Amino acid sequence: VLYEPEMPANTGNIGRTCCATGTRLHLIEPMGFRINDKMLKRAGLDYWEHLDVTIYDSYEDFLEKNPKARDKMYMATTKARHRYTDVSYEEDAYIMFGKESAGIPEEILCHHKEDSIRIPMIGDIRSLNLGNSVAIVLYEALRQNGFAGMNIEGHLHRLEWDE
Repeated sequence: VLYEPEMPANTGNIGRTCCATGTRLHLIEPMGFRINDKMLKRAGLDYWEHLDVTIYDSYEDFLEKNPKARDKMYMATTKARHRYTDVSYEEDAYIMFGKESAGIPEEILCHHKEDSIRIPMIGDIRSLNLGNSVAIVLYEALRQNGFAGMNIEGHLHRLEWDE
């Protein structure tokens, strides 16, 4: 779940990650770009048309249309006390990320103390790139669920691995 995404390139990259993982992307308005933005499509390459994406008018609209999110949503924020590796992600969990400039509003976070997670960082860095943060947390959730339905073995195209 992206709360008020600002940057089309980040959103496109996140969309591509969602395509690669079979993950649904939820976008909550207002967005800082139009969904047909050239940068968005460029970052998502040719994957965007295959993305399972839904856009919501507001956070309330998102919750109304996804009632399970009330009990199974983790808030990724630099303000959290728990690390993203400290929680057990349910197979159908939601993970919310805020806009890169401000994060998830504290009016939402204050109701999710135990469900808020953070990626550890050194020093006074404000935050990681949003696309990188999504990939880090999403792949941990997928790992905990055994990478269900994903290709877990790769093959060379022209040659064979040395035995």
